[in-house]
Amino acid sequence: MASLFLKTPGPSQSLPKTHKTHFSLSLNLKYQAGFGRIRCGLIEPDGGKLLQLVIEDEPQRDLKRRQALSLPQIKLTKIDVQWVHVLSEGWASPLKGFMRESEFLQTLHFNSLRLGDGSVVNMSVPIVLAIDDSNKNNIGDSSSVALVDDKDKTIAILNDVEIYKHNKEERTARTWGTTAPGLPYAEETITNAGNWLIGGDLEVIEPIKYHDGLDRFRLSPAELRDEFTRRNADAVFAFQLRNPVHNGHALLMTDTRRRLLEMGYKNPVLLLHPLGGYTKADDVPLQWRMKQHEMVLEDGVLDPETTVVSIFPSPMHYAGPTEVQWHAKARINAGANFYIVGRDPAGMGHPLEKRDLYDADHGKKVLSMAPGLERLNILPFKVAAYDKTQNRMAFFDPSRPQDFLFISGTKMRTLAKNKESPPDGFMCPGGWKVLVDYYDSLTPAENGRVPEPVPV
Repeated sequence: MASLFLKTPGPSQSLPKTHKTHFSLSLNLKYQAGFGRIRCGLIEPDGGKLLQLVIEDEPQRDLKRRQALSLPQIKLTKIDVQWVHVLSEGWASPLKGFMRESEFLQTLHFNSLRLGDGSVVNMSVPIVLAIDDSNKNNIGDSSSVALVDDKDKTIAILNDVEIYKHNKEERTARTWGTTAPGLPYAEETITNAGNWLIGGDLEVIEPIKYHDGLDRFRLSPAELRDEFTRRNADAVFAFQLRNPVHNGHALLMTDTRRRLLEMGYKNPVLLLHPLGGYTKADDVPLQWRMKQHEMVLEDGVLDPETTVVSIFPSPMHYAGPTEVQWHAKARINAGANFYIVGRDPAGMGHPLEKRDLYDADHGKKVLSMAPGLERLNILPFKVAAYDKTQNRMAFFDPSRPQDFLFISGTKMRTLAKNKESPPDGFMCPGGWKVLVDYYDSLTPAENGRVPEPVPV
């Protein structure tokens, strides 16, 4: 996978700070009001400073490990560790740790946080740590607690803690717009969680690693900013996905870069940023998605010289217009000043009814109005479909709808499971083979049980 990070020649240089950027509801940005002057450079992080919560000094790490031995302990779930990872690297800047009650309530009811200087930053999903009655009693009057993983290894210390009620119904209703059973993230993290939340300032002992062969792709916001600066990027456009890349996605990304060049940018760089935290059971696992993305670059569908592929460590809520604000906000902290948004971003089917949970257009509309995202250029993408007259993916032309074939995710998965090929030009051959191999690894064994997917 080393090909994912081919380097552009040229020395590193500092880029000027960006000024306030603008929204756009059209990719034809060149003709939008306020875009007459190109502003180059990386966008500033929320709050003006990227907060990194990992202890850098090794003697200080040893001191904190010893301190943790005398503190009450909270055992973290796998998803809790993913949130520690997110917080530790500054994706949620200016958050300093798991939310206290005031931050939790602002997030639930305003999708934003008001800072001490009166400014507002976006924050649409609660980043909280649940504990039960036993944990609460054990903590007692202690102002600090040790956070440990499932092997009892100390991950972090949470300081100046605040414990408050975990109103699960309110949290679920405000995040998803429904309390219907069957919401994957809610079932995983809320339904059976403790009745209390604990917030505080994090000190993370050392960088979070997963030792799954993919850690080298988990670039922090600071590392991404360094990479964009090294490549002399004067614009960064981010594209999040949790699915394999097909040629319709690639068309969108290459067309976006073309339009940015037409606007006057000299070197726009794509951040292809697959989500790497918790996903629901029927999503393609991260290792297989990364292998598929590698094939997309190796087959020349995307240009490695102008593409950075990295893993976004956040868990997935499937909370539609609420969650897509978090996805956009986090990319500001990584240096992106353009964010591509598609149909029904972060959406899912209704857990009880045969319909989508969210309106397909609400995500992009909400992003164009969301508090705290005024500095980010929102790029809704055009609809791409398979053009039967050209045997390739193309932007849909409503004047000749009979010429286009829409291949849904369900249809794509069915073809891959049956080892059938999609129409030529839908996905690069190497990428399609990875997808077929993944579903082949799920073929029921002779005893009828479906095995775990084999590692790539």
